Amino acid sequence: MAELGLECTIVDSENYARAVAHLREHHIVLPRFTELAEPSSIPRGVLSALDGVGPDDVDPLNLFRVTWYNGPYRRSQVAVPAHLVLSEALTGVPAKIVVALGNRFPMIGAHKVLAAYGCLVPRIITGQFDPTRHRAVWPSTGNYCRGGIAISRIIRCRGVAVLPEGMSTERFDWLENWVTDPSDIVRTPGSESNVKEIYDKCAELERQQENVIFNQFNEFGNYLVHYLCTGKALEHIFENLSRSHDGLNLAAFVAATGSAGTLAAGDYLKPRYGTQIVAVEALECPTLLYNGYGEHNIQGIGDKHVPLIHNVMNTDVITAVSDTATDCLDLLFNTDAGRRYLVERRGVDSTLVGGLEALGLSSICNVLAAIKLAKYLDLGPDDAVVTVATDSAVLYESERRAALARCFPNGFDEVAAGEIFGQHLAGAATDHLVEIGHRERERIFNLGYFTWVEQQGVPLSAFDARRRQTFWRDLHEMIPQWDQLIDDFNDQTGVSTAR
Repeated sequence: MAELGLECTIVDSENYARAVAHLREHHIVLPRFTELAEPSSIPRGVLSALDGVGPDDVDPLNLFRVTWYNGPYRRSQVAVPAHLVLSEALTGVPAKIVVALGNRFPMIGAHKVLAAYGCLVPRIITGQFDPTRHRAVWPSTGNYCRGGIAISRIIRCRGVAVLPEGMSTERFDWLENWVTDPSDIVRTPGSESNVKEIYDKCAELERQQENVIFNQFNEFGNYLVHYLCTGKALEHIFENLSRSHDGLNLAAFVAATGSAGTLAAGDYLKPRYGTQIVAVEALECPTLLYNGYGEHNIQGIGDKHVPLIHNVMNTDVITAVSDTATDCLDLLFNTDAGRRYLVERRGVDSTLVGGLEALGLSSICNVLAAIKLAKYLDLGPDDAVVTVATDSAVLYESERRAALARCFPNGFDEVAAGEIFGQHLAGAATDHLVEIGHRERERIFNLGYFTWVEQQGVPLSAFDARRRQTFWRDLHEMIPQWDQLIDDFNDQTGVSTAR
């Protein structure tokens, strides 16, 4: 299970000693998982020192900004994580659609930097990763590898990004500015749906002993950091909304499958609020929904497989959204004609319309899925559906230009905006949505066998253990153990005295 990031003892004392010396030399303090979940607990000395650090600086203190609680300029800390509450004028449903904003995270403007921290640090504090001689390999469809490169740069180790060549230009522009060597950007064939090709490249890279693969799809650090940090952030947002809306019900948590890390927040919310967990995928590649396959452009939700860290047996609903809808709504939300239509013709508050630029393609997918669910369950004004905006529209300017040229070669005006609103928001249907019971959960769970046992060599016993909810509850007990190891590690470096 060490290969899955599940160690809570020191595995290699020599690696550990070299890592301690390395972080001491570079004055690096590692935040506890609980500090990232509750940043009000971060020592005042650290917060004061952060005042002089830019949110995109390669500075060790920015590790303490890897939280949901950054302010609008990502420098200050806020009491409640940034979020949008989408109005009925926009969504067409009376239920509150609540969207936590991932663009407030430092360095990459996306929440995947949290997942990267959650995967790398447990390896360091258990002696499984030596930053002086190992290279951290980050396979992803975009944001996770950017997060991995950012965390690697801060830790002062070599990071390698592995991602499909068809991803947005903006992802590659960012990577070219952040990697220490151009060869550390590895392009694999295909686009969003080509995850296996990423795995194949990682298998090749793993033959070199200095490479350590941090596969977000099977690293349980990804699951655990979202369970705690994203789960608590959404809880905090909901409790804050409940103060002004007595009797508000947290009906559902919606998230695109992707690596399934973010879905772990549902495991946090469900026992506390009875929240349903809704997994979303692209209609063009409906792997969970219909055992299907295909290509799509909802960047951020790689598919054609079931992630090992997806707690399938605790998932309640599977639904799918078309990339035609996400591409078109990206135009509606991020063009002058589209915004003008929303304000003047649909009566959507101008401040809310201005905030829609915080939604990237997968974020729009999450919002559409939340609307579909609210319609399907007939949710009312006393119900809330929470979801996340993993990244913002900033990362998709090139995709937007391509969509304009492809779909509206004669220009995009308010008539086109009205057609998009009518088809993809007002006309959002409840098709391609299934409430799943035990048999359907078993079907989806079993799909994972072919990727993880047959292709990736995960022991069958470890694969099957995930059927039981006791497995996942036991995982949660690792968080305080890792926090203690982080404290011990910081004590060893001696840098913790600066806190």
